[in-house]
Amino acid sequence: MSQRLEGKVAVVTGGASGIGLATVRRLAADGATIVIGDIDPDEGKAAANEVGGQFVPTDVTNETDVENLFATANDSHGSVDIAFNNAGISPPDDDSILDTEPDAWHRVQEVNLTSVYLCCKAAIPYMRRQGSGSIINTASFVAVMGAATSQISYTASKGGVLAMSRELGVQFAREGIRVNALCPGPVNTPLLKELFAKDPEKAQRRLVHVPMGRFAEPEEIAAAVAFLASDDASFITASTFLVDGGISSAYVTPL
Repeated sequence: MSQRLEGKVAVVTGGASGIGLATVRRLAADGATIVIGDIDPDEGKAAANEVGGQFVPTDVTNETDVENLFATANDSHGSVDIAFNNAGISPPDDDSILDTEPDAWHRVQEVNLTSVYLCCKAAIPYMRRQGSGSIINTASFVAVMGAATSQISYTASKGGVLAMSRELGVQFAREGIRVNALCPGPVNTPLLKELFAKDPEKAQRRLVHVPMGRFAEPEEIAAAVAFLASDDASFITASTFLVDGGISSAYVTPL
């Protein structure tokens, strides 16, 4: 593995499992110092210990917690070079707009969208002082296309992440700060397995639309994060960075 992130400090929210954990491992393998913000203390500490990083207990919907996460990273390691704002939820009570109640709507918006706002707001001042930084916000392929199997608040929240990332990428481009929206397709994580993959009919309902015929592995998404975090992506900002196996380009998929 290359050391293209050597000397960089990376803050990862939701780093205790799924895409976040795979990314923690990948960024560390590429030489970055890792600071994990997660609400699960046991899994968060285990992930940080695995990569020789630091764990900061963080409720990403709490402004004080988020400010403390980035301040701790900067104070402990001297910079905030990479922010992978990745924490998110997709609860079963977020469904069709006809069935999703306001409390479910607001809960998903807070975790998936407001948390990204809070993380960007906290990270950007450190990056401005340095004159450099890479922010990668987890959106989704559902931010660019529709689905009849709706999770209305999740979809809306990811659309918000995409639009906000685009705006921030434009606003801070001349200050050396890059902001990109990572848009994964369905990923083989514990969350997806719980929601869809344990039901073969539900899984096939989705797989038929994927040209590659499979779900992504978390490590494949982590590789995209590592690229966007690195100087290899130095001219990429305000982008909709799709890693979706071709879903968003497909009309008819291969047999």
